[in-house]
Amino acid sequence: MWTPSIIVRVDKATKVYQRDSIPVPALHETSVEILAGDFVALVGPSGSGKTTLLNLIGGLDRPTSGRIWVGDQEITSLGRKALAEVRLRHIGFVFQEYNLVPVLSALENVEYVMLLQGVEEALRRTEAMRLLETLGLAGMEHRRPSELSGGQQQRVAVARAIAAKPVIVLPDEPTANLDSQSGATLMDLMRRLNEEQGTTFVFSTHDPMVVERARRVIRLRDGRIEADERRPA
Repeated sequence: MWTPSIIVRVDKATKVYQRDSIPVPALHETSVEILAGDFVALVGPSGSGKTTLLNLIGGLDRPTSGRIWVGDQEITSLGRKALAEVRLRHIGFVFQEYNLVPVLSALENVEYVMLLQGVEEALRRTEAMRLLETLGLAGMEHRRPSELSGGQQQRVAVARAIAAKPVIVLPDEPTANLDSQSGATLMDLMRRLNEEQGTTFVFSTHDPMVVERARRVIRLRDGRIEADERRPA
């Protein structure tokens, strides 16, 4: 029987922040495995630890204790340069505020990570155009972010995240700044990428519409996982 591969493993990760020399626990000995092809929503109230967990998986923060693997690479022991290389090669990010480069066109924003990876110009241009078309942005490739709606900017951010063919894509509250229709369209597009291309997504979200579309829901409270539900495909 075929078993999906584990592409992220979190082993007893704890995160404690210091605020004015006062320890503030955010995550408590959390363990979880993400499988290839998962479409996961991390949900819970503010302060539950979901964004902390997402940032630890993405190598944007380090656990106070515990270990994390992305693929077969343990990232908790890596130096800054090596960790940046893991993020560049294996992890795609979709930020709540889009984080597009304002002076670059939509096409150039999508190409940017591939440029950093050293992908040849013609190849990255072809792939960026294909992704923009897949995400319903054909004809908008030369517009700058200021010339795009919020929903269009977020789709450019998704295209940029998956252009580098990462192991996993981590959207943080991807629908927070979108109206309900734009948010639903974006989620349907990402679900299609998951189903047709096998792209693995792990979301941090408060949005019931995102939770409704997830195939796996991990609920956190007070820095601990209280439920992990898989749904039928």
